[in-house]
Amino acid sequence: MKYSFTPHGVCSAKIDFEIEDNIIRNVRFTRGCNGNTQGVGALCEGMQADEVIRRLKGLDCNGRGTSCPDQLAQAIELALSDNN
Repeated sequence: MKYSFTPHGVCSAKIDFEIEDNIIRNVRFTRGCNGNTQGVGALCEGMQADEVIRRLKGLDCNGRGTSCPDQLAQAIELALSDNN
């Protein structure tokens, strides 16, 4: 299923991704640090959703209390909770 999430407290304006059988696919960030967000998306491709959450949740960007990877983890958690 496709999801779109509006992150808060970071440079990215939107995160789009898919979850198929608990596997993360096609992560795309709109705006933000292009190379970093592409890297996060590429590294998450094919991973179990719970593993992405475990690895990314709580990461901080320059004292903001969140980061683009943390926002992705929050988006995935929300998507999973909406499906239950």
